[in-house]
Amino acid sequence: MDLAAFFDAVGEPAALAMIGLAAGVIFGVAAQRSAFCLRAATVEFARGQPAARFAVWLLCFSTALVWVQGAVLAGAFDPGSARMMSITGSWSGAVIGGLMFGAGMILARGCSGRLLVLAATGNLRSVVSGLIFAVSAQMSLRGVLSPYRNALAELWTTSGGGNVDLLAAAGAGPAAGLAIGLGLAALALWLSWRHRIGVGRLFMGSGVGFAVAVGWVLTWQAAQVSFTPVTVESMSFTGPSARTLMFLLDEGATPGFEIGMIAGVFLGSAAAAFASGEFRLQGFDGAISMRRAMLGAALMGFGGMLAGGCAIGAGVSGGSIFVGTAWLALVMMWVGAVATDWLVDQGRFPALLSPGQWR
Repeated sequence: MDLAAFFDAVGEPAALAMIGLAAGVIFGVAAQRSAFCLRAATVEFARGQPAARFAVWLLCFSTALVWVQGAVLAGAFDPGSARMMSITGSWSGAVIGGLMFGAGMILARGCSGRLLVLAATGNLRSVVSGLIFAVSAQMSLRGVLSPYRNALAELWTTSGGGNVDLLAAAGAGPAAGLAIGLGLAALALWLSWRHRIGVGRLFMGSGVGFAVAVGWVLTWQAAQVSFTPVTVESMSFTGPSARTLMFLLDEGATPGFEIGMIAGVFLGSAAAAFASGEFRLQGFDGAISMRRAMLGAALMGFGGMLAGGCAIGAGVSGGSIFVGTAWLALVMMWVGAVATDWLVDQGRFPALLSPGQWR
């Protein structure tokens, strides 16, 4: 059955939800088994010891570039039709939101995607943090925080009614993007060899990048056969978490890619944890740990919405199609995370918050 027949058979909302579910399951299994986490990678970097976590993150990012740019070269995907490329971007949002998100993921001990993966493995701290993140994101999208988000986002925006395609701006094309991805993948594999990372973990790490490509390609293909407009999107957790929260609260809401994707990540992560014997209930270490997690989750919710995406949505999905503000947001997330680890967890200002255990 081709995609058009599939849409006719099950209906557009259900079809998009199933596409999201498929991409989400791939992401959830791969992220759980590879322990993929931008927060852990930045902590290693901040402490001058980039090792396994950094290598896995770099492999995920690079393979997303390889798969997505390869799909563009094959004619299976057009990045110009992606929503984040076709709308006006915010440079100021990328800077301020990226810094906030980076600081928040250090305090919460995981980015938004990692929190969802951990929640599915029985981590109750991540369940609480994830709910606060979703509420904060919704407040920033359409609630009481939205005017402040809009004001910050409008300080400095892209011109021309769309975002900046970094490859096009450099006079390059998908072949150059593919070459960049292959170069970064070679570096990731060298780091993985140096730190003796097993083939299985490397395979799963590359699966995270593959899930991003699956999201882009399938939503673009769906947009070609649908009679109604379909948003071309991929893996992300800020807006989708907010919309999933509202979906669960509204009996009349219809499903879509984002709802299916969030459900798929949860189910894939839970299945991988059960299969590997890693599912176990965990809670907060104490009041200070809870305070850190709540503050961090709130910062990520507002910061991710302001930046145009989370560590996955902007950092990997947006990065894989070379969206200008997404690359800037990713850099700022690294800066915010490294600075927060240096100031708080490494004891430069220990009175701010107790460092706790990082993972």
